[in-house]
Amino acid sequence: MSRVMKAMVLTGHGGFDRYEWHEDWPVPLPGPMEVLIAVGACGLNNTDINTRTGWYSRTVTDATTGDARAEAGAGDAGWGGRAIRFPRIQGADVVGSAVAVGEGADPGLVGKRVMVDAWMRDWSDPENPEKAGYFGSETDGGFAEYTRCDARNLAVVESDLTDAELATFSCSYTTAEGMLNRASVGAGDTVLVPGASGGVGGALIQLAKRRGARAIAMASEAKQAEVAKLGPDLILPRAPGDLREALEGETVTVVADVVGGPGWPALIDTLARGGSYTCSGAIAGPMVALDLRSLYLRDLTFTGSTVVPSHIFRDIVGYIERGEVSPVLAATWPLSELRTAQQAFIDKRHVGNIVVVP
Repeated sequence: MSRVMKAMVLTGHGGFDRYEWHEDWPVPLPGPMEVLIAVGACGLNNTDINTRTGWYSRTVTDATTGDARAEAGAGDAGWGGRAIRFPRIQGADVVGSAVAVGEGADPGLVGKRVMVDAWMRDWSDPENPEKAGYFGSETDGGFAEYTRCDARNLAVVESDLTDAELATFSCSYTTAEGMLNRASVGAGDTVLVPGASGGVGGALIQLAKRRGARAIAMASEAKQAEVAKLGPDLILPRAPGDLREALEGETVTVVADVVGGPGWPALIDTLARGGSYTCSGAIAGPMVALDLRSLYLRDLTFTGSTVVPSHIFRDIVGYIERGEVSPVLAATWPLSELRTAQQAFIDKRHVGNIVVVP
């Protein structure tokens, strides 16, 4: 195996110019309990964009656009409110083949097709969110020909799906399942999903239905035919003039949101008494207006969801292997064209997930 590889390297917070394409980047060596993976495909997600641009900084108050944030402070521009070290290879949603192992890792993994659980944990205290890191943020990820990962963050996957199709699952589906888990969604619930055409939105529809709940999707008219293939019980416009009226008498018990922005108060107003709002994103803007009387007089529960319980990833792999969820692969781009692929992701003209391949 070559000692060098092709990689897209992020050199700092900013615009697309902060990405550098290298064809002689050192191949990482697996350390204790680590596995070296030949990357077959790697999915894109909002964390890549938000980290590159500095959007996670508390100095930023507007929507995710993909533009560099001149006001972003480098000290708090990582997802966890801390600094990101550069250079950094991003990319969390890795699928590939294990090619070598470090001391203590199972040599039987070599040759197996694996998926990466992006939540890096302190395995002496795995459920402690304060000790969690994210693959492609606190450590190098999959926007390269090879990457290394703790063996305990890997799952061997048995599936007829392609690497590109499998690379649509990890971030979006663990995020969605974590949200539904926090809101204790089950049969009898009706889940409203803004941004249903995105990777997390599509996952929310499928996973809510898997739990026996009803799912109501919100998507632009141009995307509704594709969204319908995911099986929602009702599809609404992305921004109906009167959301309550558009619901046609449906009783919403859970809002599962990654959008936020100006339309947020209308989402809260749809919730039935005792309902739940769960959030894992704010692509339309993080600053929203809340009437606290809506929260306490209607006995609502609000939950944020980022670091998910350790079983969630294994659960998702099981759903994949049993055919209980389906990939929504919008497009595949060469890794060398990551900038173009990421711009397509930002433009949001697609339904599902975008993936790059080395």
